[in-house]
Amino acid sequence: MLEQGLLFALIMSFLITVILSPIFIPFLRRLKFGQSIRDEGPKSHQKKTGTPTMGGIMIILSIVLTTLIMGAKFHSLNVEIFLVLLVTLGFGLLGFLDDFIKVVKKRNLGLTSKQKALGQIVISVIFYIVLLQSGLSTEVFIPGTNVGFDIGWLYLPLIIIILVGASNAVNLTDGLDGLVAGTSAVAFGAFAIVAYAASMYTVSLFSVAIVGAVLGFLVFNAHPAKVFMGDTGSLALGGAIGAIAILTKTELLLVIIGGVFVIETLSVIIQVASFKLRGKRVFKMSPLHHHYELSGWSEWRVVVTFWLVGILFAAAGIYLEVWL
Repeated sequence: MLEQGLLFALIMSFLITVILSPIFIPFLRRLKFGQSIRDEGPKSHQKKTGTPTMGGIMIILSIVLTTLIMGAKFHSLNVEIFLVLLVTLGFGLLGFLDDFIKVVKKRNLGLTSKQKALGQIVISVIFYIVLLQSGLSTEVFIPGTNVGFDIGWLYLPLIIIILVGASNAVNLTDGLDGLVAGTSAVAFGAFAIVAYAASMYTVSLFSVAIVGAVLGFLVFNAHPAKVFMGDTGSLALGGAIGAIAILTKTELLLVIIGGVFVIETLSVIIQVASFKLRGKRVFKMSPLHHHYELSGWSEWRVVVTFWLVGILFAAAGIYLEVWL
């Protein structure tokens, strides 16, 4: 019965996004909520200027509706649901404000880095406080083992690092048509399996709802994209995957399952550090997906390759946590 419920949640969230998109995309276009493309980005991306953004609203709406409806059906509206929705909606709101400033105020950088970081930290602290009240341990386990370490008060900064880091990592990865939609579908699918194996059915349901929502979005976001998710979607997805890793006590496993996001973030760190220390760039452009674009790869080839790499990372994570 539960397996059928998970399948139904997947189908429901997929259909909600697919049905909403043809209605919502023209609405965004009428509001002139078009994407501004950075001048320093690949020149081939300039033709994407004006493509409707903030499509993450559809993803979030689909996730929330599916989670609440299916959660109520299976009587599983508990503190875990509250926590994952808190982070998803909170980070999604930050992303919405960022997108709104970009498209309405015509400020290409949106919120300042300090404003965004402050909002992310506040949400992370609230998440931590509720976690403590619900009795979740402050142990951190080594992937593939039963070895854990109780880090006590250090768990708060770890939560902040995970939530802020994951949201920003997914945000950095969102630079090509369908890239984040595909890689996040794979990563959340892996966490759905991990949560199910740990008998955390509520978290598994939430993860499946996200898989369906982003796959539905991918129908309209695959190259050439008719809509972008914007920071509204990428920050929400990043926060959500971080929250799931914390709730399932697989904080360190996130580095493996979210390997693509980690690599993309490292490429930016390496590029900046190299330029500041040596005055030279390691990559033609960061994040890494732009390096391959400028190396002559087509956008679709880069995206599919990153999807495949994401599948390998997800399989490795599932093997370590579930089958090892």
